[in-house]
Order: sequence, then C-alpha cells, then structure tokens
Amino acid sequence: MSYIEKTLVPGEHLIYKTRLHWIVMLGHVLLACALLVLAGFLVYYASVHRPLSPADLRSLEIAAIVLAVVAFIVFFLGSVRRNATEMAVTNRRVVIKKGIASRTTIEMLLNKVETIEVAEPTLGRILGYGSITMIGTGGTPESFHKMTHPLEFRSHVQQQIEKILPPQSEVPVKA
Repeated sequence: MSYIEKTLVPGEHLIYKTRLHWIVMLGHVLLACALLVLAGFLVYYASVHRPLSPADLRSLEIAAIVLAVVAFIVFFLGSVRRNATEMAVTNRRVVIKKGIASRTTIEMLLNKVETIEVAEPTLGRILGYGSITMIGTGGTPESFHKMTHPLEFRSHVQQQIEKILPPQSEVPVKA
C-alpha cells in the first residue's frame, strides 16, 4: 500500500495517481550500460590474453565483477528514486511525496490551489512528461519536474476543484 493510500482520511478517495517519468532513469541506465560494457570488455580481454599471469587475470575478473555490481547499484538507485515519488489527486487534496528514508510531503487542499502551471519541453510532449508548478493561496510555488502526464494531472485537479466549489451565479452584463 502506498503512502498516499495510507494517509487517506475517512470519506476521502483517490482520483488520480502518477509518478516520475521513466526519463529520470535515463542517466542511470546509460551509466549502468556503460559499466556493464566495460565489465564485459575486461572479461573478454582476460579470456583472449591467456599469457597474462594468474594474478593479472584474477585482477581483471575482480574488476569486471566490481563494475557489474556498481552497474546494478546505479540502476537500482535510479529505480528507487523514481518509485520513491508519488503524486496524487484525491477528492479533497493534492498530495506529493518524495523520498523513502527521509520523506518530504506536500499536501494542498483543493480549495487552496490557486494556480497550476504546466511546462512541457518538446521531448516531454513527445514522450509524455513535463513539470508542474502549484501555487497555493499563500503564494508559495511548489515545482515538480519530469512527472508523467502533467496535463492529465492538472485536469484532474481542476475537475475536483470544480466539484467542491459552489456554483457561481451568473450576473448579466449590462450593455
């Protein structure tokens, strides 16, 4: 069960949940692949150059194992970073949680949301990620980068705000 689901109050239910886009792992994946290629090269080099002393061969094998373990750790850290961030809209509030061991949460009641800005770079529009900046009635902006489907997130927030706000009576405009 996620942090957001654990913190729902009675009568509150989850409307929309998202997380960071896979693009946040791109650097981790590329570094892990480069380390694995280097480890593979060391193993290949050790197997082709049999005239090397047993100590040198053992050193190359240990270096390859260390590189493979570091590659796994780099990939794992990227995965943890991505999965440690939750963003959700409930019928009462917007909740964003970052971190596992040390946790940062931002919770804003829907009736306190003043503005939600969405920024999508060109690649973000193509791949489906962007940034949102929420501004509450206190005026403090909170930005969240590289989230999956930011326009969808904003849409769900706006729909929930419309449901909780009393209907505005239309005043006829005098000509």
